[in-house]
Amino acid sequence: MALVSEFLGQLTLNFGGECEPKYPTVVPVADFDPEKDALRIETAIKTKGVDEQTIIDILTRRTYAERRDIAFSYERRAKKDMITALKGALSGSLETVILGLMKSTAQYDASELKASMKGLGTDEETLIEIVCSRSNDELVEIKRVYKELFKKDLEKDVAGDTSGNFAKLLLALVQTKRDEPSNIVDYEKIDQDARALYEAGVKQRGTDVATWISIMSERSVPHLQKVFDRYKSYSPYDMQESIRKEVKGDLEKSFLTLVDCFENKQLYFANRLNSAMKSKGAKEKVVTRIMVSRCEVDLMKICSEYKKQYGKSLYQTIAEHTKGDYQRAMLSLCGGDH
Repeated sequence: MALVSEFLGQLTLNFGGECEPKYPTVVPVADFDPEKDALRIETAIKTKGVDEQTIIDILTRRTYAERRDIAFSYERRAKKDMITALKGALSGSLETVILGLMKSTAQYDASELKASMKGLGTDEETLIEIVCSRSNDELVEIKRVYKELFKKDLEKDVAGDTSGNFAKLLLALVQTKRDEPSNIVDYEKIDQDARALYEAGVKQRGTDVATWISIMSERSVPHLQKVFDRYKSYSPYDMQESIRKEVKGDLEKSFLTLVDCFENKQLYFANRLNSAMKSKGAKEKVVTRIMVSRCEVDLMKICSEYKKQYGKSLYQTIAEHTKGDYQRAMLSLCGGDH
């Protein structure tokens, strides 16, 4: 009996409202020495023709906190700012990756969001990927950092840059009203939500998008997983197929991204990486963004989902579809061929 209760105890522990577990590929270094790293980077930058390999070796294998310590040591040593020095020494894709790594995960996400809404035309793809795949805690932190960096509210920028139901969905997500996971499974509410999703969509002519938005932006992820399962007992189509039938364009992409992330977020990223690398004119931007933004979060798990899904490692795929310094940086962020 003791065993059973112990097992149940563990079950509820893992289901509570605590932060999602981390599966990083970039972890703190055992014998970290910021002085030594700073000196090596200074030498690499000063070398005729720049020693990119050393810069890659150090900065892709240190955590953000460690990179920041290196930057402080560098500034003390060289009497100049390391980020400015790196900008001057590097160019192209490698520069983008290394400068991305000099930001915290939330700063990086915030600046990617800002860039997606800057100037003429919005980069909806980036907006959808980040807003629909980040957890409540991540979004809260992104909003705080966004305000700090750009002196504007993320909500205001999203509202000013998007329109219609697409804007309503993104704003509902950015407002971070999602319930925390609970240890209590509310079967009645699961059934109600599943039926509401069905009645708001497939069952009627036209779609009551507001109902879809409120359920998908306010319920906890474990609850929604059960709702989508229950949904199949009402609807002849699963949730993904229903979305494809009911809505189009950016709204469709956003709902599909949400459902994919609720069901298996790391598989969603693995699929995005795969299609970005296999597409004509490989979408380097997407690959860079996922690798940089997830390397201290869940990239290890993304690698394992990738291998399960495609029968070969992400490492091998990157090796086949990229080249040069950019390839070396991406492979290093993988943390080995898993």
